[in-house]
Amino acid sequence: MGGVPEPHTGWTFLTNHARVLAAIADDRNARIRDIAAYCRLTERAVQKIIADLEQDGYLSHTREGRGNTYRIEPGKVLRHPAESGLSVASLLALLVQDEAHRVRETAGRTGEG
Repeated sequence: MGGVPEPHTGWTFLTNHARVLAAIADDRNARIRDIAAYCRLTERAVQKIIADLEQDGYLSHTREGRGNTYRIEPGKVLRHPAESGLSVASLLALLVQDEAHRVRETAGRTGEG
C-alpha cells in the first residue's frame, strides 16, 4: 500500500468510495485495516464502502485463507449522470497515472529515481 498520506482537512475532489476502490486497485489482497489507514477512514467505514461497492456490482471478493482477494468490474459505468459512459477502468487509469507521477516526482526530489 505504500506510505500513509498526510492528513487532510477540508473538502476534496474524490469520494471515499473512489479512494477505497483505488486502494483496492493498487493491492487486490489489501486488508481492510490497511485500506482504512491509507484512506484515513475507520475500518467500519471501509467495510460499509466495500459492501456498497459489492451490492452495486463494482466489486466482488473471494475468501482466500484468512484474507480476501478483490475483483473490480472495470467495465461498470460510474453512477452519477454527469459521468455517464465513464467506466471504472477510466477513473482508475486517471488515478493510477497520477499516483505514478507523484512517485516519480518524489523520487526525483530525494534522488532515488
